[in-house]
Amino acid sequence: MPRYLMLLLLVLISPSQVQAGDWWQRGLEMLKGGGSDTARSSAALTNADIAAGLREALRVGTGNVVNHLARENGYYNDPKAHIPLPQSLDNVRDTLATIGMSSMLDDLELRMNRAAELAAPKARGMFVDAIQSMTLDDARQIYSGPDDAATRYFQGRMSTPLAAEFKPVINTALAEAGAIQSYDRLVSRYEQLPFVPDLKANLAEHVTDYATNAIFDYLAVEEAAIRQNPAKRTTEILQQVFGR
Repeated sequence: MPRYLMLLLLVLISPSQVQAGDWWQRGLEMLKGGGSDTARSSAALTNADIAAGLREALRVGTGNVVNHLARENGYYNDPKAHIPLPQSLDNVRDTLATIGMSSMLDDLELRMNRAAELAAPKARGMFVDAIQSMTLDDARQIYSGPDDAATRYFQGRMSTPLAAEFKPVINTALAEAGAIQSYDRLVSRYEQLPFVPDLKANLAEHVTDYATNAIFDYLAVEEAAIRQNPAKRTTEILQQVFGR
């Protein structure tokens, strides 16, 4: 088909809600043998560009998540991040309430969340190290994946080592927040009751699991926002890679 006829056809068949000028510009690009700006910019991105953009997205996203969770009540007052009591303690809440100990449970739950808030800043450095280890091939696959692809990639590779690094921090934070002392007092009084089940609970493991899962869940939200929302692309490399 002659080029001028193809251009005319594009204009004639354009939907009424689309400006003819838009289709005219697209037609000119087709006549020149090129695609849209989006197609050209995406094709021009190298694996190194994409890796840099993803690393920056994760750096920015992690910073936002840590800033949110590490503040006072960042975990405790957030329904998505709040750390509940271990199931063994929650199961005996009614029993403890009958002897006036329910307030001790509430206090322990608060202190557990305070421990996570104290430990959260440690995640920033761990993520920075992991982000730098991402390969160019990994970056290309993540870039083409769903909106939480980078987050889930790192979650699959980081969950175990992150928990191992996080747990000692949580242990220290639990002590600093008074959770260990609160738990020991509660168990001591509880064990004086006759015929009650054992209250075994690993507070550090419980808090670590909830604390790290919340970090990944919020990072997924941040990643999706950077991919979808231009206002979230606060650096040049983010605009270059995700402004497609």
